[in-house]
Amino acid sequence: MTSLQLQTGRTLLLALGMLTAAGDVFAADLPPKVGDTAADFELKSVSGATVKLSKVAEAGPVVLIVLRGYPGYQCPVCNQQVGQFLSHADKFKAAGATVLMVYPGPSQNLGQRADVFLAGKTLPDGFQMLLDPDYKFTNAYHLRWNAPRETAYPSTFVIQKDRRITFAKVSQTHGDRTKPEDVLKALAIK
Repeated sequence: MTSLQLQTGRTLLLALGMLTAAGDVFAADLPPKVGDTAADFELKSVSGATVKLSKVAEAGPVVLIVLRGYPGYQCPVCNQQVGQFLSHADKFKAAGATVLMVYPGPSQNLGQRADVFLAGKTLPDGFQMLLDPDYKFTNAYHLRWNAPRETAYPSTFVIQKDRRITFAKVSQTHGDRTKPEDVLKALAIK
């Protein structure tokens, strides 16, 4: 092996090492997973109240559902998923859980779009719809589905009092949504 080949080989190994290190940096840009501590956040509800994750979690587990919001239309699969969760409201209450649903989108008219989404739905005690204007939360949680007519990856997390995540599902498609029964099972396991 010539010295040029050795030097080239060392350069390649060094470059591979840098790529691995860069890969580790990018790994931090992944959505939260089971075992992680949920980053604290503060968002406004559709009623205008400020909701802070750490404060809500003090009272018991939090079910955090990230919807697609308004990607130019009201997502029918989001409507179906929210309806399913609302139909199990008594079970979430019995489990001591608060359900926070995040509705992301551009800030302009986001509140009005969320109101249209909620039309005909009643949010029971323990359920809140939160607004994520301009994707601040969605970006912080690395859930931004940055493609035409997309907003956020539909996601569900169960967060315990210490903000430890004990259930996480991030869907890479529109239809692969978490079912209320799966979340209720996760709440029972803790």
